[in-house]
Amino acid sequence: MSVEAPRNVLIVGSGAREHAIGWKIHQDAQKSGQSVKQHFAPGNAGTSELGTNHDIGAEDIDKITDFAVDQGINLVIFGSEAPLFAGGVNAIEEAARKKGVDGVDLEAFGPSQEAARLEGSKAFAVRFMEEYKIPHPKSEILNSFNEAIDYLRRNDPTKLVLKADGPALGKGVFLPSSFDEAEELLRKMMLEGIFGEAGKPVVGQERLRGTEASVIGFVSNEIGLLIPARDYKRAYDGDEGPNTGGIGAYAPSDEITQEDLDEIYFRILSPTREGMRRRDTPFKGALYAGLMLTDDGPQVLEYNVRFGDPETQVQMRLLRSNLLTLIKKTIKGSLQRFDVRSSAEHSVGVVFASGGYPSEYETGRIISGLDKIEEGIEIFHAGTRINENGEHETSGGRVLTVTATGETREEARNKTYSALGREGEEGKIWVEGGFYRSDIAA
Repeated sequence: MSVEAPRNVLIVGSGAREHAIGWKIHQDAQKSGQSVKQHFAPGNAGTSELGTNHDIGAEDIDKITDFAVDQGINLVIFGSEAPLFAGGVNAIEEAARKKGVDGVDLEAFGPSQEAARLEGSKAFAVRFMEEYKIPHPKSEILNSFNEAIDYLRRNDPTKLVLKADGPALGKGVFLPSSFDEAEELLRKMMLEGIFGEAGKPVVGQERLRGTEASVIGFVSNEIGLLIPARDYKRAYDGDEGPNTGGIGAYAPSDEITQEDLDEIYFRILSPTREGMRRRDTPFKGALYAGLMLTDDGPQVLEYNVRFGDPETQVQMRLLRSNLLTLIKKTIKGSLQRFDVRSSAEHSVGVVFASGGYPSEYETGRIISGLDKIEEGIEIFHAGTRINENGEHETSGGRVLTVTATGETREEARNKTYSALGREGEEGKIWVEGGFYRSDIAA
């Protein structure tokens, strides 16, 4: 089945993931000779080099929908999770059905608001996995502070993971090292409301031993898997420090065998797709399974209902299939399992973050070295903007993801780190006051 590529695309989000999606669309268009006009809402300094940024917040669904209709957008790609939770796909689909828009090719990539609950509520995900017998850690849903304290007393807190139920910007997962620490975390989430309603209830899970891996695929009538990746959550070398939204990644993940992939496909992803269909909330979009590879087989730690960040940055470097074709097939329900083809190379991505991230950090710090990028290095922007002097400066916690590819993981890693510098080092990428891990893909 031939799929006509959209000509006018709106990518919603402002991170390195959205930049990487736009970069891949641009690469594919150049290769095929197609003309694709890209818009970003709101985008960043990097996306402005691929298309037009618009001052529209990623969660402003009304403005996004109005812009898509008014500007004749063919395809809206929701990169980040917040607009999916807010019903962005539902709104675009409703706009396409309204009188006056009939006949206009307007579609959205991502799950419906109902299907997005797989990520939007950890409690919902636990109940879902229990119902459809999808492997996951032993879990309890804790609806009150007293109930949560009783849970701590019945278990060893150092062998537990505590998760805020709702969205917490990648910062709602905790691995306590003592009863007192666990109690304080629960108090902050459930009584003090550090995550608002997202921290009420809390999901408690057993802490699994094994190797973490990320498996992400296009899901609709079929499942097409991107090359497996591994990301790093802890802020500092040696997996020390607080959890982040992701501080580096590499692909392929050497820890995942073909046998593992087959088991993940048949025991996790396929039952997830079928379960959502049975609930009359069919899933169409990118589904991310954050997994722990244990002695008892792969188990789901979390679902995300969109491409990963920073996994997307390394996966797009290796993806050989046309991204817009895959997206259109996912929307149309004509996806085939082996439509997704990737290079046999390796890719490594290192996040340069603002000092203080993931806690408080300053913005407006100067970024240098972007005009001296070596061949083969691709930099995907996140928290960046252009200041009044025409300089790149920081505007967020995760600033850049620096990526490279190679025949081996070591080669890709060496290329990536060769582009990263230290303060005052000429010809290298540097974020004033920033930091990056030195052990990604080591």
